[in-house]
Amino acid sequence: MDKSTSQKGLCRIREEKIILSTERDGATHVLAAAAERNAALAPDAPLAPVTVERPVRTDLETSIPKPYHLSVDDVLVSFALLISDFTVNPFALLKCQIWREDWLQPEYGPPNGTPGHVHDNLSVLQQHCAFFDQDDNGNLDLIGNLFGLRQIGFNMVASLIIAIVINVGLSYPTLPSWIPSPFFPLYIRNIHKIKHGSDSGTFDTEGRYSPVNFENIFSKYGHTFPDKLTLRELWNLSEGNRVSFDFFGWLLNKGEWGLLYILARDEDGFLSKEAIRRCYDGSLFEYCARIRRGAQVKLE
Repeated sequence: MDKSTSQKGLCRIREEKIILSTERDGATHVLAAAAERNAALAPDAPLAPVTVERPVRTDLETSIPKPYHLSVDDVLVSFALLISDFTVNPFALLKCQIWREDWLQPEYGPPNGTPGHVHDNLSVLQQHCAFFDQDDNGNLDLIGNLFGLRQIGFNMVASLIIAIVINVGLSYPTLPSWIPSPFFPLYIRNIHKIKHGSDSGTFDTEGRYSPVNFENIFSKYGHTFPDKLTLRELWNLSEGNRVSFDFFGWLLNKGEWGLLYILARDEDGFLSKEAIRRCYDGSLFEYCARIRRGAQVKLE
């Protein structure tokens, strides 16, 4: 083996190690820097005080080991396998570089949320409900929910039943006082208080969006397609998330997934990952209402 060839191979390994170390060190401040550049990525929402009262750590992205991050040693071993007597195949090096980048930079949908969707300094759970605040007064009343459900495509009977169940069943925890209201409003400011058990955990107890739990929905139950769910898989999802003796959560969770399936399933009977994600931030409701208005204009 030629000595100069050996030295060149060792230099390439050292360079690769320096590059990976730099990437790893530079990733330490990625989440904090992203939050500074884009307010939509911040873990606290000004109009959702509970997210400020119960802050989350922003360093977990770099402090918790992740299976898709390769260590320097892992890459060096892979790199060494591509070297025979320190004679490097340039095409093999290119393949190694592409493979490494694919693992180090996974992509799980729009990193800044739904394009064109305005967050208005609300938590994601608040955004999920804001479409139904028809008069923009911060409350979800029975009439507003009824008209909102009609706008996204439910008929009058179904809309009335769903609105009554939602407002009567979920209003009280969001009220600013202990005195019940005969009008059963839901206060968006306190909407995090209606989070129920036996759900997917995509919303935390302060109304934040938890991407890891959203991804777990498909890694656990998306057996037919990695980015779609069948009706049977939705049933398995609701069964898998059941918490002992949480009868209210069981029923509510199945009802929510059932309504979403009716609203957003495609022509093949699948509920897509993008439709579910857009349901969480409320942009799906805006989209359905816009499509329905367009269809009505065409009919006229």
